[in-house]
Amino acid sequence: MTIKRIIPCLDVNKGRVVKGVSFTNLQDAGDPVELAAYYDREGADEIVFLDITASHEKRKTVIELVSKTAEKVFIPYTIGGGINKIEDMREILKKGADKISVSTSAVENPDLIREGAKIFGSRCIVVAIDAKKKNDNSWEVYIHGGRTATGMDVLEWSKEVEKLGAGEILLTSMDKDGKKDGYDIELTKIVSSGVGIPVIASGGAGNLEHLKDAILLGGADAVLVASIFHYGQYTIRQAKEYLRSEGIEVRL
Repeated sequence: MTIKRIIPCLDVNKGRVVKGVSFTNLQDAGDPVELAAYYDREGADEIVFLDITASHEKRKTVIELVSKTAEKVFIPYTIGGGINKIEDMREILKKGADKISVSTSAVENPDLIREGAKIFGSRCIVVAIDAKKKNDNSWEVYIHGGRTATGMDVLEWSKEVEKLGAGEILLTSMDKDGKKDGYDIELTKIVSSGVGIPVIASGGAGNLEHLKDAILLGGADAVLVASIFHYGQYTIRQAKEYLRSEGIEVRL
């Protein structure tokens, strides 16, 4: 088994970390740079920042956040939200980010994935997919922070972004987000078994067993975690020790 990663997710809204349920009812969870630095010290493998209203409000991710994070955080970190041009990617990577996450812009302009991968390398390009379940046991891709249905099938889009050169998929279940009753294992398994690139499971972590299930049952290469870390329910060390006790390879 390859080494599995634990990745705290910092959803940023107007300069603050927030957490909600199914992308709504947002509650404040702290300063993004200070939280990221804390998770770095605690042993997180990576950090993901998602400016969750950037695409909807048609504004760019705050470059200042990238620069400040680079001064205090020494593990890889990903920035997403409102990135819709190669120039945006170049500026964010130049300021210190390790990876770029695209969602809305990737759907609206798939060539952005291909161009970004060609210029910066596939490992720098993460495609975030927000998925909502349909009645026919399939999932639909949503954009604009979960506000707009696209009519696109999640599995088909996952395969397409791999062909275009994405190095990783950040897969969020909108149905599970913030509810703390576990990841959508079926969704995660379908996508992780349908593509050859790493899949990060997101949406629904409420206890450490949920992390294990996403990896062992869902086939995830990494788990994105927010609430249970932000509000002190568990530490990253506790999570990693638990996963190791369940036979999952992690970095301690």
